[in-house]
Amino acid sequence: MKHFLPSAIAAAILFIASVGALHAAPQDPNADATGCADHPLFTRMHNTRIVSCRTVGFDSAKFKTGKTSDTAVEGKRIEIKYQTRADSEYQGPLAVIRNHQQAIGKIGGVVLHEDSRFTWLKLDKDGKEIWAQVDTAWGKGYLLTIIEKQTMAQEVVASAELFKSGLNTTGHVEVPGIYFDTGKAELKPESQAAIAEVAKLLQADPTLKVHVVGHTDNLAALELNLKLSLARAEAVVQALVSKHGIAANRLGAQGVGPLAPVASNGTDEGRAKNRRVELVKR
Repeated sequence: MKHFLPSAIAAAILFIASVGALHAAPQDPNADATGCADHPLFTRMHNTRIVSCRTVGFDSAKFKTGKTSDTAVEGKRIEIKYQTRADSEYQGPLAVIRNHQQAIGKIGGVVLHEDSRFTWLKLDKDGKEIWAQVDTAWGKGYLLTIIEKQTMAQEVVASAELFKSGLNTTGHVEVPGIYFDTGKAELKPESQAAIAEVAKLLQADPTLKVHVVGHTDNLAALELNLKLSLARAEAVVQALVSKHGIAANRLGAQGVGPLAPVASNGTDEGRAKNRRVELVKR
């Protein structure tokens, strides 16, 4: 036998449900994105909200220091995207640029460069170096990118024994801990520990010969990346020969640019994995 609620009770339930829906707190369209906040270096433009943010523990970014010059800076990366509130008037790109320039100047910072879209700023204070870029090409908003300069904490350690195992197992092995500045082929000083481990590998087996192979991501033209990867491989070979006495005829420098990726070049993390140096057994 079927049972039905009396119509009066059913109506009351529907009424209570509708009242509850009417009184549910609407989401504030002017609220900041969850988990986002201003960087301590800058307050925000008046009547703006944060629509997105992200932090990368260690990354690199280029900052213009003049009309035709720039420098790559590594460290903690913070990005905060601001948007003018819907009920407020947008002040315009120039106001955003000037506000940030004046703010950095008041605390001892400097303006590195500006154009109609960007301004680049730097602060050296209390032993800390902070670089900032303000990008105003975001509709009625702007993107603030900050690098808190620092040296990367080394977590992956090069090991002669691991190199030997990799070469015997697959015929090739990546050498972690070899670093170059963006677009350059000069070994950074912190690469010396990894170079020393490669030398130890070669010194332990005088018959071993290897190709030193440079790899890049795909952000530049193919021809440029091929030349860059070869130059980086040659820099490693030169260090092994000149600083560790490894015979040049046991080494061969090769550069394959972006032609053998190990991850997607569509993300910062993937591109970082693709920029590497490998040993290949001859």
